[in-house]
Amino acid sequence: MEPLSEKQIRSSFVNCTKGEAARLRLPLGFAELPWGELDFLGWVDPGAPLRAHLVLPGARGPLGISLRVPSVGRTSVLKSSLCQLCLTGHASSGVTLLAAPLAGAAGRQGNTVGIYVCADLACPLYVRGRRQAKLRTGQYEESLTLDERLARMTGNLDAFVARVTSR
Repeated sequence: MEPLSEKQIRSSFVNCTKGEAARLRLPLGFAELPWGELDFLGWVDPGAPLRAHLVLPGARGPLGISLRVPSVGRTSVLKSSLCQLCLTGHASSGVTLLAAPLAGAAGRQGNTVGIYVCADLACPLYVRGRRQAKLRTGQYEESLTLDERLARMTGNLDAFVARVTSR
């Protein structure tokens, strides 16, 4: 992913108001982000921990999605969970449900779509092996190449964005 400016990020959001985009806080360490290892930028807002954001490159420029983090932790009897974007297995606390208001009139009416993702939104780093999930049973082994895993993650993200934007 090419490095983005603060202005590019704030103007990219399709499912929140301009005021909400102006008030969001950029990720901690924004100046030191490993842009070359990111296929999308995802973070939990440091000033509003119940908000998260995704910004991904697009043909017409960056596209931002605002997400809500559940205010109450989900309870689960499962010992592990799987991210729906990168398919990284985590201890159950390492995956969280995020809800995105739909873009346009449907979102203003309160309609949302949800997805279970890595709680830290660091999917590109997990896929590349730069970050390790904490699982009691160890990591899952895959026979896919790195390029195939990155393509799968990007496809999963594109499908989610299509649901949010009704494309």
